[in-house]
Amino acid sequence: MKTSEVIPWLLSGDVSIQYQVYRDLLGVNKKHLRSQISTVGWGARFLQKKNKAGCWGRGFYQPKWISTHYTLLDLKHLNISPNCKEIRSAISTILNDLKGDDGGIFPIGAKRASDVCVNGMFLNYASYFQANEEALMSLVDFLLAERMADGGFNCFSNTAEPSHSSVHTTISVLEGILEYSKNNYKYRLEELQKAGEQSREFLLQHKLFRSDKTGKIMSEKMLMLSFPSRWKYDILRALDYFRAAGVAYDSRMDEAIAVLFKKQRSDGTWPLQAKHPGQTHFEMEKPGKPSRWNTLRTLRVLKHFRALP
Repeated sequence: MKTSEVIPWLLSGDVSIQYQVYRDLLGVNKKHLRSQISTVGWGARFLQKKNKAGCWGRGFYQPKWISTHYTLLDLKHLNISPNCKEIRSAISTILNDLKGDDGGIFPIGAKRASDVCVNGMFLNYASYFQANEEALMSLVDFLLAERMADGGFNCFSNTAEPSHSSVHTTISVLEGILEYSKNNYKYRLEELQKAGEQSREFLLQHKLFRSDKTGKIMSEKMLMLSFPSRWKYDILRALDYFRAAGVAYDSRMDEAIAVLFKKQRSDGTWPLQAKHPGQTHFEMEKPGKPSRWNTLRTLRVLKHFRALP
């Protein structure tokens, strides 16, 4: 099935899918659709889950995946309006109440060490929802201080002295740097962008899913199509990041793109192959079924890299 034949099916989905299909596949910015994300469909349902304490779940990070942290990440992925007052209020509260001595969000343990991966994700949605730049400065300082020698990031870099970066943490920080850059923040921007270049090279050295030492697949799970990705890395998440960052095609992406083609169903769609265990507010899609999220994301990746037939 050609892309044009899949479009009507995509446009019959949630308003957040409709908005991104028009913008990313058809080149039309339908602002009225974006304005509806907070009032109908998935966006409205996420917002309605906010409790009387002003948070989702039991607070910032518990339980997965219905905490404030992961709910705000979901809402960002929906492309809900960044002007949403109740989301901005939640982010402001986190920045005021949950900074550790190291400048990061979510201090844990006796040493109050912040998690690098969590802070990459937080920078992602906090930048999208246009948090106060001054409040984000300590997060930027924290993340830049945690760069690994191989160009990536590792969530244990400030607690366990790992010798190698993690693709999971690296992609989360890369997404945060990209969103920070897109929203006109200036504090240490050049340093962040340089770190982003080095982290992209780290992923490409691994051909997005292979060990740079043995050439073996790092994990078969990285080849599975899941969404939401949560904190976990996979090839579609990586390729969609490269697309969003405007990065040109690199031959080291070839194998990952070939894997995506192999996963296309006979009806022209891509499935939801995996679901990360944990509580959810509701299920946007069912594993094993055609996925509008994964079909949209794959098609815009292939369009960007001019790989569509």
